[in-house]
Amino acid sequence: MNKLKEKLYQKIEMWRPRTQRLLHEYGHVVIDKVTIGQVIGGMRGIKSLVTDISYLDPNEGIRYRGYTLQEVFEKLPKPKGAEMPYVEGLFYLLLTGDIPTESEVSEVLDEFNKRRILPRYVYEVIDSFPCCSHPMTIFSAAITTMQRESFFAKKYAAGLNKNDYWDPTYEDALNLLAKLPEVATYIYAKLYRDGKRIQSNPYLDFGANFAHMMGKPAPYDDVSRMNFIIHADHESGNVSAHTAHLVGSSLADIYLSIAAMVNGLAGPLHGLANQEVLRWILNFKNKMNDEIPTEEEVKQYVWDTLHSGQVIPGYGHAVLRKTDPRYTIQREFCLKHMPDDPVFQYVDLLFKVVPPILMEQGKAKNPWPNLDAQTGVIQWHYGIKEFDFYTVLFGIGRSIGIAANLIWDRALGYPLERPKSVTTEMLEQIAFGILKPEDLASE
Repeated sequence: MNKLKEKLYQKIEMWRPRTQRLLHEYGHVVIDKVTIGQVIGGMRGIKSLVTDISYLDPNEGIRYRGYTLQEVFEKLPKPKGAEMPYVEGLFYLLLTGDIPTESEVSEVLDEFNKRRILPRYVYEVIDSFPCCSHPMTIFSAAITTMQRESFFAKKYAAGLNKNDYWDPTYEDALNLLAKLPEVATYIYAKLYRDGKRIQSNPYLDFGANFAHMMGKPAPYDDVSRMNFIIHADHESGNVSAHTAHLVGSSLADIYLSIAAMVNGLAGPLHGLANQEVLRWILNFKNKMNDEIPTEEEVKQYVWDTLHSGQVIPGYGHAVLRKTDPRYTIQREFCLKHMPDDPVFQYVDLLFKVVPPILMEQGKAKNPWPNLDAQTGVIQWHYGIKEFDFYTVLFGIGRSIGIAANLIWDRALGYPLERPKSVTTEMLEQIAFGILKPEDLASE
């Protein structure tokens, strides 16, 4: 057992009694209430999931294992000469809750490099798709195809103690994560580079190797590290994370669970926001004949968008009440590396103009920019101009956090997810006082 796996095992053994005690001694304690609006409105805000991997603080943004995003970027080890931390170090943190040393990161890097080789049949599956296929469709299919490699599926079929479910899930997680850069870049080569694949380099870390296979020089290696880290996790309630948790609760292996996550992420209300932001900005830029607008012209474009019944893409957030730290980290990178980029100059102007307008309008609970307000702009600057591929980049990052969550789900024995449904008539009867909530049948 390698050192990371041994440390994880020790953490699991310490954690299990906490979960078991809560369930057996305090399972009756009420922590939330549910309204009709939440039932009809997509269960938004209902406290009904558990994850120790990340927490979304309304004022501080996402916390990974208790660390703010700024602390994560400051504390995690970085490759020599790099600005951004190792992705491998983030995975270590998400799994264990501990900031890794350089040596511990090197061990994870070595594990990933040993597991990065794709089976031949995965290339064949990718090659079999028509040239006009959406990259997320191919990405999902490639991951699903690799399910035949699942250790968990094989061990479960042979008979496996439930306390050991986490072990083969851990192996599946490392095997899958190590292969995702190769899968994604091969899809990119097939769809957008006439099939010209660049071989992976076993001497590079996760982010640098991805940049290498994309054919992008520095600082795109730092762009990749930054992108994968800020997208890695966002609690368990968003569509992609919740889908993976739900599918995984059936004891489907990590390949099937991550493929389901990818399918949820591909939905336009979840993973396509960065595309919509960039498209909206480029339309504005085209309208301005590629000239940099004045603040008054930006204000007019923003008001025109709002008056047309649309929202300002990339602004506002369901939970956050301040500027998204993920936006801030990207903004700092842009100010350093691409301040004169014409598209970023539009982003910079929007950052100054949009929040006051949204506050004046009075409809947005949070007038500040979120993650998606400039993610696509950075990719565009470095030559990744195929909008549909941006969600694949999102999917690689999100897989890291979800893999860590699924390992812990198995370790703590979380059950099959099975909420109870009610009919519209029942809701009406409760609303009108004919029926009491406690009279509803429960499972």
